[in-house]
Amino acid sequence: MTRVGIIGGGQLGRMLALAGHDNGISCTTLDPSRGSPAAAVAPAIVGAYDDHERLADLAERSDVVTYEFENVPVEAARSIEQRVPVFPPPAALEASQDRLAEKELFTAVGLPVAAYAPVDSLSSLADALERLGTPAVLKTRRLGYDGKGQAVIHDRLLAEDAWRSVGEVPCLLEALVRFDRELSIVAVRGRDGATAAYPVVENRHRDGILRETRAPAPGLTSAVQETAEAHARSLMAELGYVGVLAIELFQTGGSLLGNEMAPRVHNSGHWTIEGAETSQFENHLRAVCGLPLGATDAVGVSAMVNLIGSMPDRAAVLAVPRAHLHDYGKQARPGRKLGHVTVRADDERTLESRLDGLTVALGTSDAAKIGGGG
Repeated sequence: MTRVGIIGGGQLGRMLALAGHDNGISCTTLDPSRGSPAAAVAPAIVGAYDDHERLADLAERSDVVTYEFENVPVEAARSIEQRVPVFPPPAALEASQDRLAEKELFTAVGLPVAAYAPVDSLSSLADALERLGTPAVLKTRRLGYDGKGQAVIHDRLLAEDAWRSVGEVPCLLEALVRFDRELSIVAVRGRDGATAAYPVVENRHRDGILRETRAPAPGLTSAVQETAEAHARSLMAELGYVGVLAIELFQTGGSLLGNEMAPRVHNSGHWTIEGAETSQFENHLRAVCGLPLGATDAVGVSAMVNLIGSMPDRAAVLAVPRAHLHDYGKQARPGRKLGHVTVRADDERTLESRLDGLTVALGTSDAAKIGGGG
């Protein structure tokens, strides 16, 4: 049996551990919380991510170590790497934690990005606005997610307010992209350099949080799929990558712009558990353990809907044909991802009908109706 250590015990760690069971892969997690979602399904070490004793304990129990979120201290990953292999490589973790480094990496491998400028003071923000114009988005270089650490600037006179709202820390100013839709691609690379990619999906957000993913993206063309796959392969090759990588993209006409990457399994890939031949979680474990990658073909069409803030009536959701409920076992609180539902169908028309049923089951208001955009 192969032993995989996972830094982080959230829902992604939970789903990785569940995927490992049927493939003879045992997972152990490291997380500060005793009640982490992954602790319910796998052995857990309780400790801080920078606790050297707990990190050594995780390494001792593992043949390989991975992580389930990108804010793991890079030093922690590198310290474990002295004992056992760590995948994805810490270099990918480091690049993803700094938006400036990430943009520079995208540019280096030929993935176009929105115009941007580094900002480290109010005066440099004024200079950047002079160059990029408005509207523009001010983003902290580190630790922003789900819309946090960001401020849209529509008027240069409000630059100081925006600077204060993000904490007056090193930032990146980006020209606001008027995109047609947001897409993402989840790809995987094995230890032997073999690669595979899932169909490009469409993501719909509200209040900065992913609400729904459609897989494959409606109206997806072979040209967009091939372009996205090429960018993913280039990034993975540049980083010597092993494991699952997700890239968030903006589509403008037939062009794609790189937004962010996540060096891990990703929310927009949750549909793969029921909607693909091999889930992203199983393929991540296959990759880091040096096993052959599984097929990434979609099985029909799917929609993944995040459950945020509260859990719905279980029976009502499961009454929807081909609806699959995933409960992460978290305490409810506003804005928190508590689970997700994936609905699958053989065609788009049937999928829409089932999503109408899910809307009723979730008690979703007309304004936030599933399928109504982000």
